Amino acid sequence: MAWFRKKSKFTTIGNTNKKKDLPEGIWRLCDSCEEYITNDEIKRNYHICPRCNYYYVLPVEERIKHTLDEGSFEEFDANLASKNPLDFDGYDQKIRSAQQKTGRYEGIVTGRGEIEGYPVIFGVLDFAFMGGSMGSVVGEKVTRAAERALNDELPLFIVSTGGGGARMHEGMLSLMQMAKTSAAIALLKKHGIPFLSLIAHPTMGGVAASFAALGDVILAEPRALIGFAGPRVIEQTIGQQLPPGFQRSEFLLEKGMIDIIVERPNIRNVIKPLLEHMWYNRYALRAQQRQGNKTAVYAVKGA
Repeated sequence: MAWFRKKSKFTTIGNTNKKKDLPEGIWRLCDSCEEYITNDEIKRNYHICPRCNYYYVLPVEERIKHTLDEGSFEEFDANLASKNPLDFDGYDQKIRSAQQKTGRYEGIVTGRGEIEGYPVIFGVLDFAFMGGSMGSVVGEKVTRAAERALNDELPLFIVSTGGGGARMHEGMLSLMQMAKTSAAIALLKKHGIPFLSLIAHPTMGGVAASFAALGDVILAEPRALIGFAGPRVIEQTIGQQLPPGFQRSEFLLEKGMIDIIVERPNIRNVIKPLLEHMWYNRYALRAQQRQGNKTAVYAVKGA
């Protein structure tokens, strides 16, 4: 990300004959098209460049705001924090720095919320917290979210943005979270509870190779980088040039690895009918059958 950096507090842009001074930090240079855009433009446009449609990482608070009904989110397990089980040099400081930077204890937020009135168990990885990497606490919170979805009979919806994979600082305790989260998702599938997975840029390593790839429906944002190892590592390993767009969501959609590419502003419009079709229509029918055709707890709107 490139910012205007000058010696003074203000930055001069535009035609040299008509210079305009603006406070530092108002503008940025787009990582993709290299056009100047304001931070306000980016924020109003769901953190998407209005010039070239480049997707920036969406902060957790913004993700919750744009995905869930206003005021419906109730966070749980917020106080779980990682330790340093291997006494890995510098890891304690990395955790403290990430906590101070993000204002949260760990790299994922989980809770209960609603989408167009339909309750869900919701989780979103925080890329700002050590790159959205998965340590023991991230894996534990994903597992607990799946267990709550099973106990409460609610769909699980997780947004993944993790370019860091599993944390080497925690060794095998981190790697085992891949198996643990996968087992928790498998239990949901066994009981017919839907799991929707939205993959955002970038999602790599242990996150991509475990729960993020196990959704009953796997959605992805446009041009998201998704995979286990990065393209450069793969090219160096196999000694071959990869095809254009390799590991991008459009490429993976073509190969059948994901189901839907969804523009960020449209996510609620896509998730709502999925919730209705995969769960709430069936839930209402089963509830009516159990109650002798009385009104269901989650009667589908308009049904």
